[in-house]
Amino acid sequence: MILEKIKNDLNQALKASLAESRRARDEIKISTLRFLLAAVHNRKIEKQTELAEEDVLAVVRQQAKQYQESIAAYRQGKRDDLIKKEVAELDILNTYLPRQMPSQDLEKIIKQVISEIGASGPKDFGKVMGAVMAKVKSQADGSQVADLVKKILGH
Repeated sequence: MILEKIKNDLNQALKASLAESRRARDEIKISTLRFLLAAVHNRKIEKQTELAEEDVLAVVRQQAKQYQESIAAYRQGKRDDLIKKEVAELDILNTYLPRQMPSQDLEKIIKQVISEIGASGPKDFGKVMGAVMAKVKSQADGSQVADLVKKILGH
């Protein structure tokens, strides 16, 4: 389970930082994983039940999206010092997310769904999105799927 992997990785990072002099990379990994585990714990409290694998993945995705938004904001503000740290933290989170589907494969699936549903234009956007997301599950980012669906449907 992904939650166990996150906890094990945090323990390994803590042990490594004790064995060696504290390296910056270990400190970033430790703080990122602690923050992630806190977010998972908060979601568990919110749902008032144990989290399924998909729930934990949703928290990781949400955290990754926040880092991406922060990186974009820091780029606008020309804050290269902060971008470097956020990118390192995002890289750590990405190790827990499933590999993303290439755009070409995603485009094929979208076109297949459009022909199956018989979608004819932008008014069918919601139907197509629902069917595509059901097929790709966590292998593609929703915003990427939405952009491709809009492009293909002529939105």
